[in-house]
Amino acid sequence: MQLRENGSVNLPMIPLVLLLAFGIDQGSDYRQTELQWRQGVAEALKAEEGWLSVAGLHWLAEGETTFGTAASNGFVLPPGSGPDKAGTLTFRDGKLHLILNTGVEARIDGKPVSEADLRLDEEGKPTKVKIGSLTLTAIKRGGRTGIRVYDAKSEGLLRFEGLHWYEVDPAFRIRAKYVAYEKPKEIAITNVLGDVSPASNPGYVQFKLKGKTVRLEAQGAGDGLFFNFKDATNGEATYPAGRFLDTEGPKDGFVTLDFNRAYNPPCAFTAFATCPLAPSVNHLSVAIPAGEKNYHLVDHGSART
Repeated sequence: MQLRENGSVNLPMIPLVLLLAFGIDQGSDYRQTELQWRQGVAEALKAEEGWLSVAGLHWLAEGETTFGTAASNGFVLPPGSGPDKAGTLTFRDGKLHLILNTGVEARIDGKPVSEADLRLDEEGKPTKVKIGSLTLTAIKRGGRTGIRVYDAKSEGLLRFEGLHWYEVDPAFRIRAKYVAYEKPKEIAITNVLGDVSPASNPGYVQFKLKGKTVRLEAQGAGDGLFFNFKDATNGEATYPAGRFLDTEGPKDGFVTLDFNRAYNPPCAFTAFATCPLAPSVNHLSVAIPAGEKNYHLVDHGSART
C-alpha cells in the first residue's frame, strides 16, 4: 500500500488489489474491516520509504551540486545521518549523474557504487541510492528536478503516535450513480508548487447527502477511480487542502464511495511532498465527517520552494 502524491497516473496509488484485500466481505463485521484497512494506511506511512520517512526535498540547478551533512554543501542532509561531504550531483540536459567522495559507502540495488547515472521517477522506477539510514531518489515535477531524501530515523517516524479518524459510520458508505463522458475529458490539476498538469477525467458520480445533490469529478486510476475533494470539514477537523478517496470501477452504472476511507494526501505528513490540490469543481459545500482527520505535527514552512 502506497499513498498517492500526484494526481497523474505515473505515480502509484493504494493498489486496488489491497483495497480488495481489505474490502467488504458480506460475512465480516464492517467496522472491524474498516479498522483493519486504516491500520494498513498507518503501516504504509511508516514503511521504509513511506511519507513519514521523508526528510528532505532539494531542487537542483543546472550544473554541479555538492551534498552531505555539512552546512557548506549545495544541499544539506539531516544532521548526523551521513558524511559531512558525501559527493556531487551533476544535472545537465535533463540527465543526473552521481559521484561519491572517496570512502563514502553507498549502494544501488544492493550493490556498492562510487558513481552512477540516476533515473528520474518520470522514467518509471527511480534509482534508489542507499547511504546509511538514508535513501535518495530523483524526482521531476513540472520544470523542476530534485532529490527526495528518506531517512529510516526521521523525525516524522520518531514522533508518529498514530492517525486520527472519525468513528466508522456506515451512512457514509454511499452507492453513487456514475455518469461516463462519451469521451474522457481532461481536468487541470494544480499541485502545491503551482504546477498545472492534465489528468484523465472519465466521468463523474452523483449522490444525495444531507438532502443535497452532490457531484464529484473522477480521475482515472488503473481499473478504479480516484477522487480528490474538499468539503466543509476541511480546516481544523480535516486536512485543509482536502482528502483523497480511491474506489473500484463502476458496476452497472454505480460506484461505491466509502468516505470512511477518505484519507489525507502525503502533504499532511511531510513538508517535502508535492501533492495535487482538489480541483475547484470538487469543492463541496456539504460536510463529510467521515474518514481521516487532520494530522497536526507538520510545519510546512518553505520546504517546497
